[in-house]
Amino acid sequence: MTAFPDTGFLSEASDRLKAMLSAQASEISLDRGETLFQQGDEGDALYALLEGALEVSFLASSGRKLSLALMRPGEVFGEIALFDSGPRTATVSAAEPSRVLRVRRRDVMAQIRAHPELAVDMIRLAGIRMRWMGSQLNEQVFLPMPTRLARKLLLLSGKQGDPNDRIRLSQSELAEFVGATREAVSKTLSAWRREGVVEASRGGLVIRDFDALGRLAASDLI
Repeated sequence: MTAFPDTGFLSEASDRLKAMLSAQASEISLDRGETLFQQGDEGDALYALLEGALEVSFLASSGRKLSLALMRPGEVFGEIALFDSGPRTATVSAAEPSRVLRVRRRDVMAQIRAHPELAVDMIRLAGIRMRWMGSQLNEQVFLPMPTRLARKLLLLSGKQGDPNDRIRLSQSELAEFVGATREAVSKTLSAWRREGVVEASRGGLVIRDFDALGRLAASDLI
């Protein structure tokens, strides 16, 4: 039995809940380019990445594919499916050959019916997830766009194998991420480029001064 990583969403889980999830898990192997699930699919399982790299993407309203992040081993994702079987909000596919652990919602629910005390742990985890979603909403609503953009760039760089690698997103795609116009994002990046914070081009951008970007991302509003 391969144990689920003690990271992310599951870092707050009790030992007995993590043991139950690990006991119900099965392993999946993915070839490069193979899709684990697509945006709009019914959510029916929680996953953990054991080996490889997975790309998270979604189709914007314009029809363009937007790459949100690159997940690395140890990341746990798809947890909303344990509480609700609604549609997936993004597509996850293998950026390189990968191994993933999967535990299906129906198996978790069967264990909770057999061991009702596990429901207390699940409810607590649901509360943690709801607080996180609330903080994300507050950030989107109350933080100024440059702060949101700085935070998104730091998040995206941290998901790469090397944070110094180029973030290969257009200004239009970044605007989609932070809920702003392309013009507003372009103006902000131009100012940061003059200050030596980033190096931007048609192929994406590279962060040149992480300390400066960190200060731009800092806020006491949340």
